[in-house]
Amino acid sequence: MAQGLRMRWAPRLDRKDVAEVLGTELRFLTFRSIRPDLKRLGPLYLRLGLGSAWLVGIGRYWHHPNADWWQYFGFGSVIYVPTLALLLWGILWPLRPRDWRYKNVLTFVGMTAPPGLLYAIPVERMFSLDAAQARRVALLVLFVVRSAGFRGMKAAVAVLLPLALVVTVLTMLNLEHVVMDGMGGFSQSTPNDAAYTVLFWLSALSFILSPVLLLMYVYILFQQRRSRNSSAQSPPSGGDTGDQSAA
Repeated sequence: MAQGLRMRWAPRLDRKDVAEVLGTELRFLTFRSIRPDLKRLGPLYLRLGLGSAWLVGIGRYWHHPNADWWQYFGFGSVIYVPTLALLLWGILWPLRPRDWRYKNVLTFVGMTAPPGLLYAIPVERMFSLDAAQARRVALLVLFVVRSAGFRGMKAAVAVLLPLALVVTVLTMLNLEHVVMDGMGGFSQSTPNDAAYTVLFWLSALSFILSPVLLLMYVYILFQQRRSRNSSAQSPPSGGDTGDQSAA
């Protein structure tokens, strides 16, 4: 029985499967169209995503002097994957995306984690870490367009609303630190001042855009409901006319 449980939860890795998953991951990160075999390789994709997120979490706080123990162990980044997937799935589900399943969204979020491994190595002077975040946003746009099948205003809202809400909530949770730093006048200069400035303006923009995007979100839902009601109330074409003529 114990051996059966080990085979179920830790199946033996096949080299061809690993090569297929890594190849799909590479195509995904280079913005090429993919069709991952989630039915057969779903657990392997999940292990890749969570493992990458775990390493990213460790690397992010590797040299941080005031991080908590769970941040040093990378647990925050691991929790981030299913949490963000649930947020995306829940917000976009009422918009009626195409083939919208939580496991698909969870796989997508996990597949965006590997670029964050830049945090684990000292590459600040060679690469901008903002590029990793920009790539994740670009991948989200492609996922919404290709997988969910959204276009136009619906695609814009589907991309921007979750991002704006996440930034707004994180800013509110960290508001006391921002206020204290502002009252202190940011007297101590650090190499991350430019990143903090960008983060400040992104937070301010998210506060402004969140209500607007929520209104657009509600408007789209209203339009969808009205369209469904109109379709339900419209008489069937051809069926009744044929019956009456036969009578």
